Amino acid sequence: MSHDTKGQGPRWWLTTQAALAPAVWGSTYLVTTQLLPGGRPLLDSAMRALPAGLVLLALTRSLPTGSWWWRSLVLGTLNIGAFNALLFVAAYRLPGGIAATLIAFQPLAVAVLAVGVLGERLSSRRLLAGLAGVVGVGLLVLRSDARLDAVGIAAALGAAASLATGVVLTQRWGRPGGVLSFAAWQLSAGGLVVAPLALVVEGWPPAFSASNLAGYAYLSLIGAALTYPLWFRGIAQLGASVASFLALLSPLVAAVLGAVVLGEVFSPWQGVGFLVVLGSILAGQLAPRERRAARAESACSPERHSQCPHSGEGAADPVNTAAQVPRSR
Repeated sequence: MSHDTKGQGPRWWLTTQAALAPAVWGSTYLVTTQLLPGGRPLLDSAMRALPAGLVLLALTRSLPTGSWWWRSLVLGTLNIGAFNALLFVAAYRLPGGIAATLIAFQPLAVAVLAVGVLGERLSSRRLLAGLAGVVGVGLLVLRSDARLDAVGIAAALGAAASLATGVVLTQRWGRPGGVLSFAAWQLSAGGLVVAPLALVVEGWPPAFSASNLAGYAYLSLIGAALTYPLWFRGIAQLGASVASFLALLSPLVAAVLGAVVLGEVFSPWQGVGFLVVLGSILAGQLAPRERRAARAESACSPERHSQCPHSGEGAADPVNTAAQVPRSR
């Protein structure tokens, strides 16, 4: 996993940068419950996205052109506006464990959507890794006394579906320019979609305290302006199916912060869940067999073509390739 990817550096470095985004997002639940005014999920979503988008627009001074006006609106709504709004609704109406477990279905949703939209194959390894991620998150964060709420459950599943669709379309459409501009368009679009809804549904915002302002500043500047460019670059370089598994880092970080900051105690089953989620993330980073074969084929120079393990006819057929290996005497 140390090969160069599109000339952008070693794969492990690209993965580390992309993983920073969901790792930071894991602090959202703590910041929301400790610093933000309660009961205003649409306001929280708008305050997270719109200021970050405006800051990045001021830095890049770049606007979409042509079809990227409506594509930015679609992606901004799916990746940011709708996802964050539904995420905050789920966080307010459900115990954090149930919300996190339902949203953990997102890598599975990406894998399924990638079959039709990106033409990828749904491998059994990826399917099992996705199911293991859901089980691991459940073991990590679910509580026996958790109460169910129909609206909260629908919001959590909607958040997972929104993000999964946005991630797949982000890879399908690519990006027309720099990643900062790409993130700025989506954050601004997502914030502009949610802000009017927040005024209509929740009314005028209350007077913010110093802790409210600190919480919003963190979620917007660190949790959005810094992280979304890393996330979108990760999708472009690693692929939607691979990057989606990194999102499982969010409940891991949330659990660790709960233990460190709030004094929550890990049970043995939570420790098992932690390890299962880590295993799911690592399994999700393994490149499919077809991609490994393509990389091996592209790495063979014309001068060394005869030394390539997949040269000649049947290059994509492992059976034919195996048949070309001389038998030992």
